[in-house]
Amino acid sequence: MNDKETQKEKIRERYKGINIDKIDIIPAIPEENIFDEYREQRVAVYVRVSTDDPRQTSSYELQKNHYLDIVNHHPNWDLVDIYADEGISGTSLNHRDSFIRMINDCLDGKIDLIVAKSVSRFARNILDCVGYIYKLKKLQPPVGIFFEAENLYTLDKNSELAIAIIAAVAQQESCNKSEVMNASIEMRFRRGIFLTPPLLGYDKDEDGQLIINESEASIIRLIFFMYLYGYTCIQIADTLTNLGCKTKKENIKWAPGSILGILQNERYCGDVRARKTWTPDYLDHKAKKNKQNRNQYYYKDNHEAIISRDDFIAVQHFINNAKYGNKRIMPELKVINNGVLKGFVTIHPHWGGFRAKDYILASESIAGNEYPIEKELNIKLPKGEFDFRGYEIARTQFFNTSGKVFMTISSKNIAFSSGCIKKFNSIPYIEMLILPQKKLFAVRPSEKDKQLSVRWSKRKDDSIIYRAVSGAAFLETIYEILEWNLLLKYRVYGTYYIRNNMPVIIFDMGDAESLIPKNYNEHQSVSNSISVSGKSIIGYPTEWIHGFGNNFYTHAQTKELENFISSGIWDADSEGASFADKEMPSISNKKYIDDKIKETITQIKKETENG
Repeated sequence: MNDKETQKEKIRERYKGINIDKIDIIPAIPEENIFDEYREQRVAVYVRVSTDDPRQTSSYELQKNHYLDIVNHHPNWDLVDIYADEGISGTSLNHRDSFIRMINDCLDGKIDLIVAKSVSRFARNILDCVGYIYKLKKLQPPVGIFFEAENLYTLDKNSELAIAIIAAVAQQESCNKSEVMNASIEMRFRRGIFLTPPLLGYDKDEDGQLIINESEASIIRLIFFMYLYGYTCIQIADTLTNLGCKTKKENIKWAPGSILGILQNERYCGDVRARKTWTPDYLDHKAKKNKQNRNQYYYKDNHEAIISRDDFIAVQHFINNAKYGNKRIMPELKVINNGVLKGFVTIHPHWGGFRAKDYILASESIAGNEYPIEKELNIKLPKGEFDFRGYEIARTQFFNTSGKVFMTISSKNIAFSSGCIKKFNSIPYIEMLILPQKKLFAVRPSEKDKQLSVRWSKRKDDSIIYRAVSGAAFLETIYEILEWNLLLKYRVYGTYYIRNNMPVIIFDMGDAESLIPKNYNEHQSVSNSISVSGKSIIGYPTEWIHGFGNNFYTHAQTKELENFISSGIWDADSEGASFADKEMPSISNKKYIDDKIKETITQIKKETENG
């Protein structure tokens, strides 16, 4: 017999065992029986109903009374407490205060046994359910949970699979209910059946439609008028608190956030926007702003308005522009109607409410079709005049002269060169204008107290300090007009003109250089020829490949530039005329708003004194 066979034989002999009579067996403690009448247990009862609807109160009370009877039926059970969550979903632990308190009492050694109606009443989230069962089981001594409907006890090792399956089914049931509810809401919204939560300024009629509550509506009007007048949300909240005005929930302490919520609520102008938020995860119930993640529904004139639509739109513009420091009544778009800058539109440095099409419409309202697409020039030369056909006016970029007049633009600010500022004899304030059809940008001197002026320099001691002009309010719109890439900076060279001591600098934005960062994503389109300079790659317009400048006669006879060298009317400092597009809101005038604020405050004070 070889070694391997010998080894196998020894194993066989060993596993034949020995005489059982020679072994003393010490019996294990029997698995506990939770209904053992001789074992004292501290018992907690957990009860939950998923809504706070009054009709659920009967279910809530029945559950509590039922388990009181069960506890009283077992003399060895000592009731610690009935932990009850009313109007709370089981898919998340958020706001389940009684549940959390019960778990903490278990961890503190105050509870031996938890009794619940079912697995789904304990938790509909499988991770929470199984996680807490395991956590309680690991305690010393362990805490068990008895689910009455399923007749399952968590300290019974044979119950683990069944509990996990039931918890998974409960979670899937919650998912299905969530989908059904979302589908139901979608169908309601499509048919114009909107949810109408309590809203200050309105009551609901028997059909659930909003009707104006005049006493509360006066507060809403005061809020909107004060904001239009220039008050901040903090100032408005303090005013309402001092006046003793009440919120819809009868609170007398107002918060700035509540004021902002009212100002942004379209229901006050009679409209309804449905599904402003959505819940990505039915398990955590966290609502997020709906950024076209789900369908939204906007219905105009759903009910009687408290605030005019124009005033409401104006307030939205103010809110969007608050970050730019604009605190005045909504500005008007202005367009120059005569002189060398005819058709140019003024740029408001602190207002982002104007759109690209607003600038275009404003310019066209004055210039009309004065700037048609250029056709081939018909050149007729007087006898003896030199023929410049074939010659080009070389671009400024190709000359390395000091004091160049140029500006560098990003989507946030504009930096003018020292050459620009010196041309204006270091005047610290300027006004900016644009001719959108021809992509021309103009700069002219201005004064500090003018609404549209911006500071581009300041004097310190005997030197001039240049400063970038913040353009966050308007530059994205300018980029849109020029069809520029918001990720890039641009450099544009300008030409200085002056007559009658009225200077102006004109920048041809169509000849802009792109300043492309070296780490720029190469997959993003930049249709320019490029050269490397310093920390950026300079991109030139593609048409520059074919020459050093513009055709002599094209440049000289271009209508919009011809104006600056002709002997016609100059008037470079001509004031702009207001342009009112029919789509732009026509808000209440400042005096009317002021009168209404005073009148409403007086009315509220009287109501409070009589009240």
